[in-house]
Amino acid sequence: MHTTTVRHISIGKNHPLALIAGPCVIESRSHALETAHFLTDLATELNIPLIYKSSYDKANRSSYTSFRGPGLTEGLDILNEVKSTYGCPVLSDVHTVEEVVEAKQVLDVLQIPAFLCRQTDLVTACAQTMRPVNIKKGQFLAPQDMKNVVDKITACGNQQILLTERGTTFGYHNLVVDMRAIPIMQALGYPVVFDATHAVQLPGGLGGMSSGERGMIPYLAKAAVAAGANVIFLEAHPNPAQAKSDALSVIDFKDLKPLLKALQAIHALNLSHG
Repeated sequence: MHTTTVRHISIGKNHPLALIAGPCVIESRSHALETAHFLTDLATELNIPLIYKSSYDKANRSSYTSFRGPGLTEGLDILNEVKSTYGCPVLSDVHTVEEVVEAKQVLDVLQIPAFLCRQTDLVTACAQTMRPVNIKKGQFLAPQDMKNVVDKITACGNQQILLTERGTTFGYHNLVVDMRAIPIMQALGYPVVFDATHAVQLPGGLGGMSSGERGMIPYLAKAAVAAGANVIFLEAHPNPAQAKSDALSVIDFKDLKPLLKALQAIHALNLSHG
């Protein structure tokens, strides 16, 4: 397995479990800085490598009136302040080829949303930055199908790849996770992220917005790390009821520490058994 390097963080086989975490969407400058402060302090305490995640634009929303974030320019400015203030790498979704030029100036990881994972122009534009690229497996794809996405990136000369499992569409308003996807995608040669937040979504479950089953996060996260996931992705919020995106599937800050300690213990057990 290739090791993917995000600034000072090495991700892959025999490396520590890494964490991608933050509010789903940038709600304000002050909120971003406050949440980054909490998360970097927690990551330091637990000695877990952290990549701060928050979207400058949530382009994929159920409703036209849903909050999308501050937008590209202001959002990148906020993420740059997070990075310079707290020293953590930053990640955000990139939705169009036109965004890439500005996004690559700030983002340490360019993330391609699940619904866009087959958009060749976007995938290759991100790959050509030579930044690490995190591609979320579409809810409509088999894990084996991600080989074609990997090939698009490596064809550009970029080997800095993360592949994310986030569940598969199962009927209406539901997702299921097949843990076999983790070793299957690792067999493509790159580290695998498990997105425990979006895996518990119930897409469109409330009509004008998605629902979610927050209580299932610990079960799926533990199972994914036991299956060998290299990174855990947990959108987190200090007050989920007030979150402006994914309110029913983000984890509460107060629940992060015990879960992360359990995940680290599972990961350590995996390492000890080769």
